[in-house]
Amino acid sequence: MIRDTLKNKFWRKSLKGWAADAKEGSIDRREFLALATIFGASTVAAYGMLGLAVPSRALADTPKKGGALRVGMFVKDQKDPRTYDWPEMGNVARQFLDSLVTYTREFTFEPALLEKWDVNADATEYVLHVRPGVTWNNGDAFTADDVVFNMNRWCDSGVAGNSMAARMAALIDPATKKARDGAITKVDDHTVKLSLKKPDITIIPGMSDYPGLIVHHDYEKDGSDLIKHPVGTGAFELVSFEVGKKASFKRRTNGKWWGGEALLDSVEFIDYGPDISATVSAFESKELDCTMKTDAGYVAIMDKAGLTRSDVQTSATIVARTNVKQKPYDDQRVRNALQMAVDNATILKLGIDGLGTVGENFHVAPIHPEYAELPKKSRDIEGAKKLMTDSGQIDHEHDLITSDEEYYKNTGDAIAAQLREAGFKVKRTVLPGSTFWNDWTKYPYSITDWNMRPLGVQVLALAYRTGEAWNESAYSDPQFDAKLEKALAIPDPKERKVVMKDLEQILQDSGIIIQPYWLTLYNHRTPQVMNYGMHPLYETHLEKVWLNA
Repeated sequence: MIRDTLKNKFWRKSLKGWAADAKEGSIDRREFLALATIFGASTVAAYGMLGLAVPSRALADTPKKGGALRVGMFVKDQKDPRTYDWPEMGNVARQFLDSLVTYTREFTFEPALLEKWDVNADATEYVLHVRPGVTWNNGDAFTADDVVFNMNRWCDSGVAGNSMAARMAALIDPATKKARDGAITKVDDHTVKLSLKKPDITIIPGMSDYPGLIVHHDYEKDGSDLIKHPVGTGAFELVSFEVGKKASFKRRTNGKWWGGEALLDSVEFIDYGPDISATVSAFESKELDCTMKTDAGYVAIMDKAGLTRSDVQTSATIVARTNVKQKPYDDQRVRNALQMAVDNATILKLGIDGLGTVGENFHVAPIHPEYAELPKKSRDIEGAKKLMTDSGQIDHEHDLITSDEEYYKNTGDAIAAQLREAGFKVKRTVLPGSTFWNDWTKYPYSITDWNMRPLGVQVLALAYRTGEAWNESAYSDPQFDAKLEKALAIPDPKERKVVMKDLEQILQDSGIIIQPYWLTLYNHRTPQVMNYGMHPLYETHLEKVWLNA
């Protein structure tokens, strides 16, 4: 089966070795499944190499067609998908747009608008095979031209906020800030070849991230407005959209969806605001069927309400980050002092009721394939005081800014309390989410969250590589960038781990983040909602969800 799936002998041999490592326990099973599917193995083939069948979810009954699903979720304003900075934006658009590749709840990468892909031995050439028979809901055929159009848009690093450029960096000419000549080539109507200037193992995972949703080739001609022109290839069609209130969809009627047909008649995303008690009340009054996510402080309450819980351990996290271009955070001693004054285990307990695992201030998680263990650090109040005194900033008042959503606020309060205990002056500014997130990359000292990325090198490239759109700390270190480029070119996780250890140490020593915990993610649903659960990337896929009512 693996031979049928993979043409490249190099990857067949490599995957067999990694499968053996997974069986022995030297790499995690989830890590192997992600790696195998990145390089073109099907989910069935990947499980088969482990001697396992693909797990299936037990169904209470034969899936039923019909019904309206109501999902509790923030309904954020829409914009160009390549500039999305919230998964909720992607979850709205995902109902009528598709991605080239999908990351599943089983931690595998599966073809979506691509039928398959091939990767050469050094990950410098990717051949993308476009799924035949796909149509847009305006009747147009989906072809390689659409893929080329979207990939060229992703590579336009001159567009403010375009984080897809970080994911496609190996295709971009730094001089023009666009795709290099010959980097993206249409071979025929159903084949596209990518020629990278350097190896990059994260191209496929990057395509699956929520800013990678595929827009129609007339998207810009139509004014770059998805709400006015909701042309997509997805299973649903947009009916109405109102920021902060509701987004409504109906099963696609204009042309057949390539994946079959949605079971639900309609879907509504309903925004109950940051006060989770309003969501609890909506369940009680039978106005709601499920949540996109449930914040940690309300998990026990939702459990007691007779709802069904779904959870998943992830590398999603929260960071208290400094911006190194703003004083006094341009001084490493100040940053290290803040970091040394905080005990991450305490913040885990106070911030999210202990519903996660302790972080280590270098933004690579134990569940990442290339995670390297560093010596554990403990809180050092006296050392923190000395560093802050030596920097001349012992009297500086640090303004720690967060949004008013509960776990951001609670985490910020807990960090501030520990900093004050160390003798530092701290002001707490809590802003409405609608205000805070407008300038999330610009604050001197603030708390933001980061979704899970399947590979550790992905998040390092997005968040800490020099000049990237999401580099909110303004961090820039040529040594870090060079080692990251090296790590991005190493497919074998055990070999990549050696370089990752250096990257983790550089990032931890820089002091730019207090990264207190890794999140376990939760959502809840009524017992009637079937085939629905928490996705590790906060994604809401509703094509196969049904109501047993």
